[in-house]
Amino acid sequence: MSTFYSLHYHITFSTKNRKPWIQIDWRDRMHAYLGGIVRELTGVPLSVGGVEDHVHLLVGLKTTHCIADFMRELKKSTSCWIHDDIGYKPFEWQNGYAVFSLSPLAIPEVRRYIENQEEHHRKRTFREELIEMLDRAGVKYDPKYLE
Repeated sequence: MSTFYSLHYHITFSTKNRKPWIQIDWRDRMHAYLGGIVRELTGVPLSVGGVEDHVHLLVGLKTTHCIADFMRELKKSTSCWIHDDIGYKPFEWQNGYAVFSLSPLAIPEVRRYIENQEEHHRKRTFREELIEMLDRAGVKYDPKYLE
């Protein structure tokens, strides 16, 4: 018998100390680069978006992926690209990330959510957004790790 799977994830992470380092003039290129790294890591980028202090990704992964390894490579590669190709040396990602598994039925809603980040963040901060996502998913957390 073959192995059948449908593994989709909503991933979000921010810049170090939520600094507004992701500049509008290279943001779209960074989102495209993130999608390219996902493909290089044999994942499927379904949507990538974000604003000046964080990103969201909707990805499909294989059963052989380890989320921690995937995230380490994704963040490392993007940081190197921003330092070397963009030339923005102070850039850093935060240490952690949030990842949520999705039902295939949730994919269209999450895709719309990611594509409308600019509009969404006119009304709420990343911290408020993250708390809502954690609460909706039933994830227990210590507020000190939200900063």
